[in-house]
Amino acid sequence: MRLLATLLPVWVGLALAEDGSRGWLRYAPINIEGYSTLEVPSTIVALNSTKTSPVFTAGQELQKGINSILAKNVKVLATGHSNTSAIIVGTIDAYTAVYGNITDTESLEDDGFLLHSASDKVVILGRNERGALYGAFEYLSQLARNNITAGVQVSNPQAPIRWTNEWDNMDGSIERGYGGASNYFQGGYVVDNVTRAAEYARLLASVGINGVIVNNVNANAALLSDRNVKGLGRLADAMRPYGVQLGISLNFASPQAALGTFDPLDPKVDAWWANITDQIYKKVPDMAGFLVKANSEGQPGPLTYNRTLADGANMFARAVKPHGGVVMFRAFVYDNHITYANWTSDRANAQLEFFQHLDGKFDENVVVQIKYGPIDFQVREPASPLFGALHNTSTAIELQVTPEYLGQNCHFVYLAPLWKEILDFDMRTDSRPSKVKDIISGERFKRPLGGYAGVPGAGTNTTWLGSHMAMSNLYAYGKLAWDASLGSEDILQDWIRLTFGFDQKVIDTITDISMKSWPAYENYSGNLGVQTLTDILYTHFGPNPASQDNNGWGQWLRAGNVTIGMDRTIENGTGNAGNYPPEIAEIYNDVDKTPDNLLLWFHHVPYTQRLKSGKTVIQHFYDAHYEGAASAQIFVQQWESLKGKIDDERHEHQLFRQTYQAGHSLVWRDSITQYFYNLSRIADESGRVGTHPYRIEAESMTLDGYKSYVVKPFHAASGFTAIVTTSNTTAGTATAKVPFESGTYDVAVNYYDLFSGISTYTLDIGNRTVGTWKGDNEKKLGHEPSRYLDGHTATRITFKGIEVRKGDVVRITGQPDGIEPAPIDYLSFLPPGIAD
Repeated sequence: MRLLATLLPVWVGLALAEDGSRGWLRYAPINIEGYSTLEVPSTIVALNSTKTSPVFTAGQELQKGINSILAKNVKVLATGHSNTSAIIVGTIDAYTAVYGNITDTESLEDDGFLLHSASDKVVILGRNERGALYGAFEYLSQLARNNITAGVQVSNPQAPIRWTNEWDNMDGSIERGYGGASNYFQGGYVVDNVTRAAEYARLLASVGINGVIVNNVNANAALLSDRNVKGLGRLADAMRPYGVQLGISLNFASPQAALGTFDPLDPKVDAWWANITDQIYKKVPDMAGFLVKANSEGQPGPLTYNRTLADGANMFARAVKPHGGVVMFRAFVYDNHITYANWTSDRANAQLEFFQHLDGKFDENVVVQIKYGPIDFQVREPASPLFGALHNTSTAIELQVTPEYLGQNCHFVYLAPLWKEILDFDMRTDSRPSKVKDIISGERFKRPLGGYAGVPGAGTNTTWLGSHMAMSNLYAYGKLAWDASLGSEDILQDWIRLTFGFDQKVIDTITDISMKSWPAYENYSGNLGVQTLTDILYTHFGPNPASQDNNGWGQWLRAGNVTIGMDRTIENGTGNAGNYPPEIAEIYNDVDKTPDNLLLWFHHVPYTQRLKSGKTVIQHFYDAHYEGAASAQIFVQQWESLKGKIDDERHEHQLFRQTYQAGHSLVWRDSITQYFYNLSRIADESGRVGTHPYRIEAESMTLDGYKSYVVKPFHAASGFTAIVTTSNTTAGTATAKVPFESGTYDVAVNYYDLFSGISTYTLDIGNRTVGTWKGDNEKKLGHEPSRYLDGHTATRITFKGIEVRKGDVVRITGQPDGIEPAPIDYLSFLPPGIAD
């Protein structure tokens, strides 16, 4: 129930500017008419003994939150009396010692909490200290959302492992991170200032995350130096008050320099790891454990010595077992030199091939960490069959919060619906209910461990992930790791209230954008299970479908002139469909039973194959890409409508990204549809592909100091060609007469914004300057950079409501800089309501 359910929010003035650093822990004042601070006691009793305790942190957090939300000063005490009006927070044992036994705690598990809310007394108890802190954060969340639930509430996490994997490199960079530099490393060493690490731990704790792997899975053995081990101790000390345990990724070959070998069955290697593990635990006595990536993508591992992956994992398990540690061993193991010419080659089979026969051979403190799908964080994949195949091994699901293949936080994609689809998928192992969420929790196969590993890529940017909206994914990850039965829209709306407030239009608008964002991105990138049609050999950002075929990486489309899709059938293909339990295999192996959205994942079919919708595959491609790009244009309008309802700083920051996404979605649309038209030579029934009536191609303009340039891949340029300056220092101009009827237009310029160079542009129409801008997206966007004219650097700027007369001279002047030759693709003169 809400505190005052009948009262509507009444906002006073506009919100102050915010930089996003507080995330959803803003504790914003609730400006609701008649809202009373009498609902909350004036004293907090924190039953703890040390300032490093999560219970002490809970008391401080409650004091801070109540003061900020209600403008009410509350004091924190270490003891109290049962008849005193107070908020009491602590462990069950601590409470019992002071106040006597309390009911309703029998069902509490590790990290779980009891929250008993009343107007005169609030009791927050954890089975352990971490649980008490989680209960305090839940109480504050309810308070901040004006949604205090009266009575007794008991909440337990569904899985013991709820970790993040931070892919931070020791030089301070973050692999697949789009929100700035590392919070943990700089110049080869652990940072001296650990304040940022503590702030991040606070955010994670507030949604129930209990562990952080602080370094990249592509690990560096230098992490184990004395200086860095001491640094790990500092990081752990900073995170401990929030109940967040530190863990590290290991380079399997670390003993090589000292021993000349890293064979996991060599006693010297075993002893070496036991010794270094003991040294780390001396500095980090509560270390969560190790994460290991072995024999994948060039990383060393036990297969080098003809040992099994279980041999390798168990070596680390022996080292951490005396300390209570866990080994997370990644199932992301595959050969990246497989043969394209072999029709039965299939990277999607690798996880099963490497791990199924090892089921039951891993030590009890080993957890096999499985990416949600068989390939690699694609926009749509079936659930990995490995989840249903390991009955005697603890497992965890790996989810990518940082959307490496889904727009890199320059395109907004709310990921909770994607994750929910996988978590709720029923593998039907042994013809019994076997949902993925119940397998990884340990419930289905009665395993002692299991859970979640999320890859956020959080950095030093004030927004943490590079985008205010992207923080909804980190919030949702924590909430689903705690309770996968929660609805993605419910999670989202809680996050909106905490992040942006109570205005109903804000809630409705952001909900609509978010819930449509994954379908929109899937539509304009890759659909029908064909994967995200990005450049897998370069940045994983922009469109380049041809890059996926004819290589050893195995993310293949097998797209030809007549047919497309992987044949993963049992009879004629790679057999991947048969990796699933029989009830599921029967569906995936049959082209008529396979859902359309996974058709090309499992079946190789003609472009003219009819879908259940009645459309052909190729026409679906055309329609979906146009529909997805159209949705991205609407998202901009929706976000613009929130001006004045969100503080200007965050509104403008996100508007820039939504606008960028809208422009880049058109690049995706045109690239993919043009590519498949050229490949299939089947026309779009609506006549849109390759037809651009509102454009002036830059290469068709009169050029002075510019020259034509054939873009690669060809479909990354309208008409396959752009223009670049003839010199890296001298400006060029491109001019033409406006061929369109006089009127008011939105004038768009598509150009290329290369990394390492900031060109300057001026657009003149008639006798006036319409606008000037710089090619400086590398300073504004965090996506993986490119140095070429391609689908990654293609971008757009639009000047709205420009009065244009037919015959006016339109002129673009480009001043190159560095390696960036002020490249331009085309101009569009768009009548109102036309997206190009």
